[in-house]
Amino acid sequence: MSSHATAHQHGHDHGHGGHDHGHGGHGHDDHHDGGYHGTYGGYLTGFILSVILTAIPFWLVMGDVIADPRVTAMAVMGLGAVQVIVHMVYFLHMNSRSEGGWTMLALIFTIVLVVITLSGSLWVMYHLNNNMMPMSVHDMKNMP
Repeated sequence: MSSHATAHQHGHDHGHGGHDHGHGGHGHDDHHDGGYHGTYGGYLTGFILSVILTAIPFWLVMGDVIADPRVTAMAVMGLGAVQVIVHMVYFLHMNSRSEGGWTMLALIFTIVLVVITLSGSLWVMYHLNNNMMPMSVHDMKNMP
């Protein structure tokens, strides 16, 4: 009877351990189903999209396609934001279901940092451009 009890206990422990491994595997499958997790096709798609999203702004600026430079700058920044999302989805495998929601928090944090950095840089450059003293050729000759 004791051998039957230990066999039953051993079977129960093995079943419990198997259940834990199955649950961990299930969590991995959720992460796998949500995005392009390490597949060659996923990386190739991300690479092609990245090349296209790099070529379009280059063409917009070099070809002088849009007459207004402000519209061109907004288009380049918009395409840059799309490229950030492409990189996060295809190369970092981020989606709303992976890592128990922590990737969504990381995404929000990244967006806040990018907005602060871009708006701060544009603000500084705008004010530097407006507040610089105008220099003429005559003024530059008198400088030490």
